[in-house]
Amino acid sequence: MNTVLPVYFQIKQTIKGWILNKEFSGGERIPSGNELAERFQVSRLTIRQATSQLVQEGFLVSRRGEGTFVTRDENLIDSFSLEFQGVMDDLFFRQISKVQIKSAQIQKVVPPKSIKEKLGLGPESGEVFQVRRVRYIKDRPFTYTVNYLPLEIGRKIREKDLYHNPLMNVLEEKAGVQFTEAVQTIEASFANAEVAKSLKIAAGSPILFVERIMYGPKHKPVEVFQCSYLGDLYKIIVRFKNIRRKNGRRWVHAGGDRPLGGENRRGR
Repeated sequence: MNTVLPVYFQIKQTIKGWILNKEFSGGERIPSGNELAERFQVSRLTIRQATSQLVQEGFLVSRRGEGTFVTRDENLIDSFSLEFQGVMDDLFFRQISKVQIKSAQIQKVVPPKSIKEKLGLGPESGEVFQVRRVRYIKDRPFTYTVNYLPLEIGRKIREKDLYHNPLMNVLEEKAGVQFTEAVQTIEASFANAEVAKSLKIAAGSPILFVERIMYGPKHKPVEVFQCSYLGDLYKIIVRFKNIRRKNGRRWVHAGGDRPLGGENRRGR
């Protein structure tokens, strides 16, 4: 077991993986609590915590006196076949056979002032390259992305490159970009008309909005990435620790010494 993530969560993800990989078909009974406890060498309480969350999420159905069964909702299972394990995993997006980019374009635009600032461009600067893409799982769109690139980088990208590889790979291989760090902001938002049309949802629908500024050597901005996710297809789990300090206790992110609720303003 991973020593960082809670045991119940790791078991939950394992069972969820069984379902998504069709190791248990819709309507099939999963092993009992005792069997799972023996398999994972944990208490039944830990198993109950894991399976209860999967019941709440709709992947499992509990029937009193009969057991726990996999949902028959194939659409739910197919929709969640792409699992993001962490906040940054989609940064290094692995192409999966079920994921397709059906719409992609690159063009020169005059960006808003905020984008110029994030790319480190002066107010007198003109155009940048803008990349727009829609990613699908089967026939369902699940992300709408917009990337802004300085002219010297964007002119090395071809539209055909955008359909088969993550843009990060294209930038590294085609444009010779060396990424060194990134600053990411995640927030709940609402779909504007453009996002709604691309994701085939109603304008004003809830989405998860992610903005990422990518940096090269010497902390030079080389890309601004903005992505709108369908609100029901993305989950973020962050672990914090309660650390004792000379001036008292404080909560910090388990991945580093950052206070709960703190903000990293570097590069913003």
